[in-house]
Amino acid sequence: MEDMTAFDYAEFTTRNLGFVTAAEQAALRDGAVFVAGVGGMGGACFLALVRAGVGRFAICDIDVFETSNMNRQVFAFTDTVGRDKAEAACEAALRINPDVRIERLGAEWTDRLADLAARYPVIVNGTDDIAAGVALYRAAKVAGATVIDAYASPLPSVIVVRPTDPRPEERLGYPTRHKALDAIRPEDLQASFMKELEYVMTHSSSARHVDLEAAAALAAGTAKRMSFAPMVISTGCLMAYEALWLLMGRRSATDCRGWFLNAFAGRTERPVWAPFALIKGAVVRAFMARLLKGAA
Repeated sequence: MEDMTAFDYAEFTTRNLGFVTAAEQAALRDGAVFVAGVGGMGGACFLALVRAGVGRFAICDIDVFETSNMNRQVFAFTDTVGRDKAEAACEAALRINPDVRIERLGAEWTDRLADLAARYPVIVNGTDDIAAGVALYRAAKVAGATVIDAYASPLPSVIVVRPTDPRPEERLGYPTRHKALDAIRPEDLQASFMKELEYVMTHSSSARHVDLEAAAALAAGTAKRMSFAPMVISTGCLMAYEALWLLMGRRSATDCRGWFLNAFAGRTERPVWAPFALIKGAVVRAFMARLLKGAA
């Protein structure tokens, strides 16, 4: 019978070999990832990276688990409801790999972004806070770190923003551009969220796979964000793949525009041709305006 009290990293990761080389596994053991938010997508990504054998992390979260989190968050259980998300995630990771090194942070993480981005070259944005995301992206650019992210979308998606790539606020035209962080207003954040939704609806078939009345209530700020286990966990795993490729020195085809995984149709969806996007974008904006008027 296997001795369960003696942890052996080589045995722990032995079935990775074949997907990765021994040298790549060593790179993962020496790798470092900062995961901002370990609830839904961030939590699923963190879990996959721990099981893949990544050796060092910083993780943060400002929330505790709630009953409604159990429908999709991998560290949410009846016995973790009410517990700090980062603390519970850290404990679970250590049960998988007792040798993993984890730096756990709470609400102070946004004040330490410059330091974190300088020490963690791969960053996973698992937050649903646009203001925090803007700050994270700006710090990553200064430090030369790569950010892995996903859209607010009913379809799984993934984005890789490398140091020289435009930030989402620049590429999508957020009103936060050129503003100091302390000058960003709530209406700027709401308008930024709408810009993201416009992009998602223009460049994917997301509108076909979600209740539009519920989506309108979300956009109007009168309902909580919709989440579903297959979508959230699939997205986290797509993000984990990108983090692993970066740590191993592989180059993926994912760029700062990202792509969507349409499990309903069994296909991937990538940004549409620019002239067509201009036309479709205008239609989407008019459609969104009608939806918001109806939800008001």
